[in-house]
Amino acid sequence: MNDAARPDPEAFLRAAAQEGRGRLKIFLGSAPGVGKTYEMLTEGAQRARAGADVVVGIVETHGRRETEALVHGHELIPRQIVPHQNHSLTEMDIDAILARRPQLALVDELAHSNAPGSRHPKRYQDVEELLAAGIDVYSTLNIQHLESLNDVVASFTRVRVRETVPDSVLEDAEIEVVDLPPDELIERLKDGKVYIPQEASRALTHFFSKSNLTALRELALRRAAQAVDAQMLDYVRAHALAGSFAVGERVVVAISEQPSAPGLVRAAKRLADALRAPWTAVHIETRRSAILSDSERQGLAETLALASRLGAATASIPARNVVEGLRRFAVEARATQIVIGKSTRSWWFELRHGSVVDRLVRDIGRVAVHVLPSDEDAPTQVRSRAMTGGWGRPADYILTLLAVVAMTAISRLLVEAIDLGNIALLYLVPVMFAAASYGLRAGLFGGLASSLAYNFFFLPPTGTLTVSNPENIISILVLLGVAIVTAQFAAGVRAQANLAGESARQNAALAGFSRHLTVAASQDELMQGVCAEVARLLDVRTVLLTPSAIGPTLRAAFPPEDRMEQIEKAAAQWAMDNVQPAGRGSSTLTASDWLFHPLHTQRGVLGVLGIARDDAGLALRPDQMPLLISLLDQAAIALDRMALEEQMLDVRHVRERDRLRAALLSSVSHDLRTPLTTILSAAQELRRDHALPLAELIEGEALRLNRFVANLLDMARVEAGALPMRIEATDLFDAVASAVQDTRQSLAGREVKVDIPPDIPLVRVDPVLLHHILLNLLDNAGRYGDPGTPVTIHGGRTADALLLSVIDQGPGIPPGAESRLFDSFTRIEGTDRAKHGTGLGLAIVKGFAQAMGLTAQAANIDDPPGACFTLRIPENCIIKDMPQDDRP
Repeated sequence: MNDAARPDPEAFLRAAAQEGRGRLKIFLGSAPGVGKTYEMLTEGAQRARAGADVVVGIVETHGRRETEALVHGHELIPRQIVPHQNHSLTEMDIDAILARRPQLALVDELAHSNAPGSRHPKRYQDVEELLAAGIDVYSTLNIQHLESLNDVVASFTRVRVRETVPDSVLEDAEIEVVDLPPDELIERLKDGKVYIPQEASRALTHFFSKSNLTALRELALRRAAQAVDAQMLDYVRAHALAGSFAVGERVVVAISEQPSAPGLVRAAKRLADALRAPWTAVHIETRRSAILSDSERQGLAETLALASRLGAATASIPARNVVEGLRRFAVEARATQIVIGKSTRSWWFELRHGSVVDRLVRDIGRVAVHVLPSDEDAPTQVRSRAMTGGWGRPADYILTLLAVVAMTAISRLLVEAIDLGNIALLYLVPVMFAAASYGLRAGLFGGLASSLAYNFFFLPPTGTLTVSNPENIISILVLLGVAIVTAQFAAGVRAQANLAGESARQNAALAGFSRHLTVAASQDELMQGVCAEVARLLDVRTVLLTPSAIGPTLRAAFPPEDRMEQIEKAAAQWAMDNVQPAGRGSSTLTASDWLFHPLHTQRGVLGVLGIARDDAGLALRPDQMPLLISLLDQAAIALDRMALEEQMLDVRHVRERDRLRAALLSSVSHDLRTPLTTILSAAQELRRDHALPLAELIEGEALRLNRFVANLLDMARVEAGALPMRIEATDLFDAVASAVQDTRQSLAGREVKVDIPPDIPLVRVDPVLLHHILLNLLDNAGRYGDPGTPVTIHGGRTADALLLSVIDQGPGIPPGAESRLFDSFTRIEGTDRAKHGTGLGLAIVKGFAQAMGLTAQAANIDDPPGACFTLRIPENCIIKDMPQDDRP
């Protein structure tokens, strides 16, 4: 228990690392409009009135009068102007704040993405720099912007948040939850205190529904409680404070080699899920662990593996007895709930060993103990173990007997110099030697042999086992009793030393394994290192296979292997699919010579590690299974890390390639604009003055080339994410008419049929981008439709959207190529889509549509045959309450 009174080194170092840094306080809300910015400004004003030096780094008021009034009371740091794509954007001026060096900076919207060209891509990285400079920061954050909860929020709100911050930002931050009941927040929305009325009504039917707000509120409260609980644990560990501090629940399940252990693990999983608490499966190694049978060791390893698959942390710690080990672990883990099994024991067993459950309940303190009954016949198993194992080798008893003989010879030489009492003490030496070297039973044998030798050679009448003096009987009994007690103590010390040595060897093996994985420079080198180290540590042959389109692929082996038989591949595939061991020594596909274990993380199965022995026996001894599980976990994490690093490298290469491509497109298109303008002007003058057919041809081709250049520029803007938008109410009928007028030359010789209902509602889009979309769709239909066939523009309404379709008549699109048409520079060969063009028109359609929240789709039609390109305008972009007379 002394270990629990020492400060935890890692927690102490984390606390020390905060010295000299600023403190971060996050005002955490469940949704926009709960009052985070208002609360941050209010507390900032209180700090300023108390004498602190407070400045506003950046605050977004969103037009709210109450918030603007609070901002006016603070010193404002002017925003930095960041030029981007011929526009000027404003961001927080981090250099100005560092130069001003206030005590406290107020920085709104922690998850905000900075404009391209800023020092950091994310605002939370700006905040990190301020904290590192010793400046305190107050900031705001909505729960949906937390990276770990992004998928959870999207699952019920149907909104994917793009701006996120990593969970690590919350680790050292002080968190204040700004809470508002859903009904009050909905009233604020209706009153126009969060959004303008039209946007508020749309928000109430989508993101801000009562069910969504309630779920978001629960997430915010739970995540804040988890962060506070983790900070509390760090503090109490760094300061060695006693107690469980049961603010958040933490579950520990004690497992053993008993058949009921998997049931305990599943019960603990259900309890942890009900409490939404972290949980740990722990095995206490005592000297009894040394006499476990192979089947029991196998069962223990499988139970630990089951706990790991169910999401538990696992631990195996040495201790003198189960109660002491569990009590110490519960204190270190700050456990609030312990799950333990109660076996049926005979009264004789409990008389000798006591009841683990009773002692635990009595000694554990203020921790809830859940005791689950066991169905096993424990007394029979204990008797069976006592009868079948733990007696040691015959050589141990022979050596013990020789030690007694040697001590007898020495005592015979000293019998004239010392009395009989001291000779009896000399016989304790072989007893301790036997117990410390060979175990308790050898020590007891040495005690019995010593008492008999003492009686035979030194107690009168010597040479017989008869005792003439009754007092000598007491001497023999005392010698035997002391020998037994000494043997027990010596055997206990030996068992503890063996456990500690085994634990140290395993830790050293894991540390060495981790070092080898860390220095690997590539994925292939890492895989080969995993195979080589596992083979060395476990004295086996190893292979590593990864999933591929053609099945498990051999990636590394030690010693080198160049092929796997079909049965081995089948076992490896089964292990990948089911995330369970397969092959020899498992319960599946035992005909395989190899035993395959999956390497998996939260991202899925990364591969399988196969092990086998040269003698074709079982791949592993049961006592090696815990070490293998630890090695597999480390290998999976290392492979996952390496894969992520390679993916990030690929992403960086793609980004650099896209940046260079966008720069090239922009440069080329700008350089072409000037000569094109000159050519067009000259061609128009020639056609107007001389009416030359050649001049008309030059003008037409120049106009087509001009559209290509415009497409290049538009594509560069789409990929750079720098599309300037001006959303306003737009009449679809007018937009279509304007686009048809501008494409009259490319549609020459074709009839354009416009089928749009006169009562179709206005839509909220950017009219310029919509015009470009329609131009590209009509140009596409004019070039790819059969000659002389009409082009149809159809508008219609569904239950949740408006559909605007451009239809041509021709061979159509090959099945399966519909989505690929919208990729950049894509032209489908062998179809009507393979005609001249840059392959950018439809990519621009998709990019512009996504920028406005619309969807572009392609499909074939049958009557008449052709291709149909549809622009889907969702419900939130449709204006329902504007009178038709107010159309622009």
